[in-house]
Amino acid sequence: MKSKAKFYTITMLLVFCVSKAQFVKHHGRLHVQGTQLTDQNNNPIVLRGMSFGWHSMWPRFYNEKAVSWLKKDFYCNVVRAAMGVELGQLSYMKDPEFSKDKIEAVVNGAIKSDIYVIIDWHSHNINLKEATKFFNEMSKKYAKYPNIIYEIFNEPDHESWPEIKAYAEEIIKVIRKNDPDNIILVGSPHWDQDVDLPAADPIKGYDNIMYTMHFYAATHAKELRDRTDEAIKKGLPIFISESAGMEASGDGPLNMKAWQEYIDWMESRKLSWITWSVSDKDETCSVLKKSAKSEGKWKNEDLKEAGIKAREFLRKYNTQE
Repeated sequence: MKSKAKFYTITMLLVFCVSKAQFVKHHGRLHVQGTQLTDQNNNPIVLRGMSFGWHSMWPRFYNEKAVSWLKKDFYCNVVRAAMGVELGQLSYMKDPEFSKDKIEAVVNGAIKSDIYVIIDWHSHNINLKEATKFFNEMSKKYAKYPNIIYEIFNEPDHESWPEIKAYAEEIIKVIRKNDPDNIILVGSPHWDQDVDLPAADPIKGYDNIMYTMHFYAATHAKELRDRTDEAIKKGLPIFISESAGMEASGDGPLNMKAWQEYIDWMESRKLSWITWSVSDKDETCSVLKKSAKSEGKWKNEDLKEAGIKAREFLRKYNTQE
């Protein structure tokens, strides 16, 4: 009996390790059922991972080895490539080829590591012409890969929902000509806070659309969770594509109690979540210190407090599945 039990334990461990190593092969192309993100077998799935910082400010981390390390050491099953559209001399507006190269390095790294990846148009403004061209190129190139998620407008700030909706419908139309199935994430007004507005007037005529909500736990209280719960009750699929435990400025002390409350809330509702960010700026939300190598293999002393805690959360919750 002992040998049988030992054999069963070893077998289950091997199955777990294989499914973890081959995450996308196991779960396949994602889709939305009701408000829930599901895998190819129609089972609910929760994606948890890290967002890279603006590519135009921290391009050194945009490489395949860093993605591989985030999977291996942080247990990420998704990463987010945040393409800076306007910010800095290396932004998409000023150097589109460099920008695409950096985003594609992360995308290709995620495909190689067999995890999901969000192609994030990281802007606070509507840039319809540029976004149309970019997402046409990306969706043509990557449509065949089930790893891909498109985030078409990171954080609208002062745009109204009708303006955002009209923009989103144009970009969705472009993507769907090339890629009929992969998930598309749509932002909402006021830095992805006002999810009640798309809940009252959602985009129609397309499948596999989700809406992003962003929180910073030391600033955003239970009111935002309640608003999001109401949006979900109205049928709005929610994806937390950016979050962290400090103030919305990205600075200030971590509020561990508030962060854990958000984690518990997301886990209880099977909401996918991404933590901001893989960068080394002198701020609380940048999880790395200047000592961190560009290609991963970070030691504990290379991680700031937010990085240590984000890693703990990801290793805990991505191990439970």
